[in-house]
Amino acid sequence: MNSQKQTTEANPKDNKGLSFKFDLQSYTLIIALVLIALIFGLLTGGEFLSSRNLSNLFTQMSIISVLAIGMTLIIVSGHIDLSVGSLVGLTGAVAATLQVWFGWNTILVVLAAVVTGAIVGLWQGWWVAYRAVPAFIVTLGGMLIFRGILIGISKGQTVAPMDESFKQIGNSYLPYSLGYLLALLSIALLIFWTIRGRSKRKSMGLSLPTATIDYGKVTMYSFFILLATYLLNRYYGIPVPIIIVVMLAAIFIFISTKTSFGRYIYAIGGNVEAAALSGINIKRNTLSVFVLMGALSGVAGVLLTSRLNAATVNAGNMYELDAIAACVIGGTSLMGGRGKIVGALIGALIMASIDNGMSMMNIETFWQYIVKGLILIFAVWIDILSKK
Repeated sequence: MNSQKQTTEANPKDNKGLSFKFDLQSYTLIIALVLIALIFGLLTGGEFLSSRNLSNLFTQMSIISVLAIGMTLIIVSGHIDLSVGSLVGLTGAVAATLQVWFGWNTILVVLAAVVTGAIVGLWQGWWVAYRAVPAFIVTLGGMLIFRGILIGISKGQTVAPMDESFKQIGNSYLPYSLGYLLALLSIALLIFWTIRGRSKRKSMGLSLPTATIDYGKVTMYSFFILLATYLLNRYYGIPVPIIIVVMLAAIFIFISTKTSFGRYIYAIGGNVEAAALSGINIKRNTLSVFVLMGALSGVAGVLLTSRLNAATVNAGNMYELDAIAACVIGGTSLMGGRGKIVGALIGALIMASIDNGMSMMNIETFWQYIVKGLILIFAVWIDILSKK
């Protein structure tokens, strides 16, 4: 009895320690992002933090962010996808050729691009899930195949220009009033889910963080939402591509955390044998992940083609590495079973900020590749250390 009592009394302290450690890891990315912003802000005379540059930065990161959402699920499930850059170029070319050469309207070409990406993902997922070919090999082959098809269907030339309605997808902004309305709605939802979550944990008899911690987080998030909205509205408003990213992120965060499919993906990546013994259909869920990745590549292809107002043979080149780097920097383990979409989005913002800041400082391109490569290696090293 005494030993049980001592164990029970010791647990709260242990839980507090774990909670503090978790919070420290969670906010390391945000701290790093703030430091990057401050450093580049000082080195560029404040231009990096200007409304115009922040608007461009969010627009630039939107394509990699869409890919990072899908790549998070791929890596969590224990796989990798090296073909997404070529698939972005291919789906963008499909949209451009259908509109420029065949006169399809914007809605149909967007659907065609997304469906093309999903079909390609289905094909790759079939090889991985049902023929047991390693994803590394399948997607490496896909990277070459899709780039070749891209060159073939575009006949090696730039396909342009796109219709005005298509261009608006990647180059338009929300009206100021609508931007503030969405910001207030986001804050209201944040407060609602926090209250609901605390009430649910209390009804189930689970431990609750102090109200100061929970509502302190809400206050901090609300401040950054309003600040970002204000800064973006000082330019042209909130870019539509970042709204698309937020909507997709919300959908996939819900899928990954609130559905059985999401739990299965984490279980498969954590221990595939245990997942199989638990009755999880490994093949079907693996196939589904690749289909989702393909569809998101189609969305990214539409955003890129819309932003450039053209499809080119080099579109999407090296995007797969940026997406993987964003996931790893955001805390997704390359060993599988661990990772969060929010972390991947912050990782994408960090990568975009580094690119943008170095470009503003007129640092040569080769240094940008070197820095990004070193950051990726460092992030993987941190992941290995955390596992040890």
